[in-house]
Amino acid sequence: MAALVWPIDADAPDLSRLQEAAKLLHRGKLVVFPTETVYGLGAHAFDRQAVQRIFTVKGRPASNPLIVHIASPAQLDQVASGCPPLARRLAEQFWPGPLTLVFPKHPQIPAEVTAGGPTVAVRIPSHPVALALLRIAGVPVAAPSANRSTAISPTRAEHVLSSLGEAVDLILDAGPCPSGVESTVLDVTVDPPRLLRPGPITVPMLESVIGSIAVGSPPSGTVSPPPRSPGQMPRHYAPRTPLRLVSAEHLPQEQSRLVEQGLHCGILELPDDPRQAAAILYAELHRLDAAGYDLLLAPLPPDTWDWLAIRDRLQRAAHP
Repeated sequence: MAALVWPIDADAPDLSRLQEAAKLLHRGKLVVFPTETVYGLGAHAFDRQAVQRIFTVKGRPASNPLIVHIASPAQLDQVASGCPPLARRLAEQFWPGPLTLVFPKHPQIPAEVTAGGPTVAVRIPSHPVALALLRIAGVPVAAPSANRSTAISPTRAEHVLSSLGEAVDLILDAGPCPSGVESTVLDVTVDPPRLLRPGPITVPMLESVIGSIAVGSPPSGTVSPPPRSPGQMPRHYAPRTPLRLVSAEHLPQEQSRLVEQGLHCGILELPDDPRQAAAILYAELHRLDAAGYDLLLAPLPPDTWDWLAIRDRLQRAAHP
C-alpha cells in the first residue's frame, strides 16, 4: 500500500495534519517531513523499534548514525550530556538552521541512533513544517534523508515516493527544500571542533563565531573512531547512472570523446552561485538519472569554502 501523501503549506502549515503526523510518530510509525535541507525520514528517537525500521526501510548500515531533530534548545538535555560554551554560541547563531552539532550522548538515546557510539548528532531545523511538527510531537525525532541508502537525497516528495514508495507511513509534501543539501556537521566533543560534513553553514561562518576548526581527516597514525555523523561513507548521494567528474575546461573534449565511443551522455549544469547550485543539485541529478543516459558528466566545482559542500556531494556520488 502506497504511503499517504499530504500536501501542506510551508508558510501556513495545517495544524490538524501535523497533529495527526505527530500521533503517528508516537505510535512508532515513520513520517517523512520537509526540512530546509532535504526531506527526512522521521521516527520517535526513543522508540527503538521505530528507529530500527528506519535502517530496514533505507537499507542503511547499522554503523551509520542518525541525526536527532529537536524543536528547541530546551530539549537538548533529553538527548545530550552537556553542552560546551562554544556549542552554545554556535546554537545561538545558527539554530534553527542547517547546522548539526555532535555532543556526548544522553544515556536514554538508543544505541541504534548513534551506531553504538558515545556521541549523538543534533540539530534544530528551520523549515516551518519541520519545526511545527517537532513542537507538536514534543519528542526528539531521529531522521536521516528519506531515500534508499547511498542513493540521491530527496528534495521533493516525488523523490521520496520513487525511492521508498510503500515503505513509509506518511509523507508531508511542502514542495522543494530551499537549501538543497544536507546540514553542516561539526563535532564539538573534540578540541578543536572538527568538521565532519560540509553543508550550508560554511567553515568561515563557523570560525567567525568560535575561531579555528579542524577540517579533513584526523592526522595519520591516529585510530579512526566510529562514524559520529552521517555523510562520511565514500559512496553516497549516488545516481544509478554512472557519474564522472571532469574539470570544467576539459568537459567539452571529454563529452566529444565519449560520444565518439557511442555513449549517450547527460551533463549536470549548475548555476555559478553556490547557493543556487545547492538548491537544485539533487533535483537535477534525479532528472538526469531518470533520462536513460549511459553516463553522466559533471564539472568539478571550485575548491573553495563556498563550494565545499557541493564538491563533497559530487565526489561521493561519483565514487565507484
